[in-house]
Amino acid sequence: MTFVWRWTKVLATGLLVGLVAALFMTLLIALLRIFLGIPLPVELGGDRILPTFNVREFLQLLSANGGPIEAKRMAFLSGWGGQLAFGAAVGVLYALIVEWGRFRDPERQRRWGISRGGAIFVTVAVAVIWAVTLAVLWPTLGTSNLGLPPRLASVATALGFLLSYTGYGVVLVLVHRLVTSRRPLRQPAPVGQPIGRRAFLAGAGGVVLAAASGGLVRKLYKESTLPYDGMGYGGIDLQPITPNDRFYVVTKNIIDPRVRKSAWRLQVGGMVNSPTTFDFDDLAEMPSVEQEQTLMCISNSIGGHRISNAVWTGVPLRTLIEETGPESGVVDVILQAADGYTHDISYEKAMEDTTLVAYEMNGEPLSDRHGYPARVLVPGYYGEGSVKWVTRIELFDRNVEDRYYGKQGWKAEHFHTWSRLDPLRFDPQLPAKAGEMVTLKGVAFSGDRDISKVEVSADDGRSWQEANIDYSSTRLAWVLWSYDWHPSQPGDYKLVVRATDGDGQLQTEEVTGVKDGVSGYHKLPARIEA
Repeated sequence: MTFVWRWTKVLATGLLVGLVAALFMTLLIALLRIFLGIPLPVELGGDRILPTFNVREFLQLLSANGGPIEAKRMAFLSGWGGQLAFGAAVGVLYALIVEWGRFRDPERQRRWGISRGGAIFVTVAVAVIWAVTLAVLWPTLGTSNLGLPPRLASVATALGFLLSYTGYGVVLVLVHRLVTSRRPLRQPAPVGQPIGRRAFLAGAGGVVLAAASGGLVRKLYKESTLPYDGMGYGGIDLQPITPNDRFYVVTKNIIDPRVRKSAWRLQVGGMVNSPTTFDFDDLAEMPSVEQEQTLMCISNSIGGHRISNAVWTGVPLRTLIEETGPESGVVDVILQAADGYTHDISYEKAMEDTTLVAYEMNGEPLSDRHGYPARVLVPGYYGEGSVKWVTRIELFDRNVEDRYYGKQGWKAEHFHTWSRLDPLRFDPQLPAKAGEMVTLKGVAFSGDRDISKVEVSADDGRSWQEANIDYSSTRLAWVLWSYDWHPSQPGDYKLVVRATDGDGQLQTEEVTGVKDGVSGYHKLPARIEA
């Protein structure tokens, strides 16, 4: 019984001190995330793993986990839980090594409360875990949620992890010594003895750490993207210019960056004669342009709402590139963001006048969720090509397949003409009755090719009538259309819409998957009463 009690106590002690140390590490990691923008391990882990899936596997993974929002919630919570479980397990292993060490080095045990084996174990464990973390997450270490340049961000992230792991090791040793050093382990406590005062103090400290770290985790949860990721824009009050707070949002992040303008820098390098780093004031002092442009997510469905339109203010990307003196032979440009996201665009596209580094949206500074303090806008590409929180632009003489989503097989640069019927925008004052007018409304968009015509069918595409273009501004923006429909007979109808782009190309009827943007006609049923 004494033997069983001794080892039960060793295991319980290890579990206690491991949890306390893990809670302290959790506190450090949360503080570093909030105040220094050091990404959470689960954030970098997701960025490291998810691009290795192809589009089909990625969508299946999201579906199996309840969709993007639920998958992010599970990742966030399991990240913290796994961290605590791992810390507790290491604590148990440490306690077993220290117990074994009392037989090998009793004098050191009496003086310091730690065996030589325990000291070596903690040192090696911290070094190995840190080294493995860096090795596994190396491609993603350049993430900085404050907006630091990638190389500086890599150093800050690596040091942040080292600080967190070292803090865990130090607290593990100190709390274990607190709990065990008063009585030599060769004198086991009697069976049934109440918990010791020092163990109680360690547990109380763990409760305090749990409350503090839990509060910070809750703060991060409230700042997460879960309430707004996937938000669309539509409805009866749809406006030509989308209000900033209703502009659609799709993000890969569990928590979007909160970039500090004072820390943010934009580096332009690669195949240039004079690599240059711009701060926000440099950008704001350059001649600016205003540009109305629509963005649409590549995962937007037929008839979906992940599309919005705004007036953007910024500087042509070519202005920044020309200041660095680009070398001849450049063919590809990599855009890198503070959150580790990357996307490439052709050099030809980068040098177009309409490709912007934007810092205002509808006359206001970009919000955090839309890329503050600056993002790139790439007309003719789906939204994933318009990189938010941009921190580095690099020029190459070859095509570089280093796109975050491009690795999965998404092709953002092939924009399909798209149109939508908005059932919520049927005139609510007019009843859907035979012989009376029903006003159909919707939007159409073709990337950077304009829309020249919208047509509507009430008989599932057997005949077509041209709709009115109610709003059309630039070739980069959507159009709003309407059609006054006069159904003469009651019954069930199949409404269909299609658009023709500014080059005269009719929208394709073929329904395709989402990896290079969906295509196909939007269709809605309608019932007309007698």
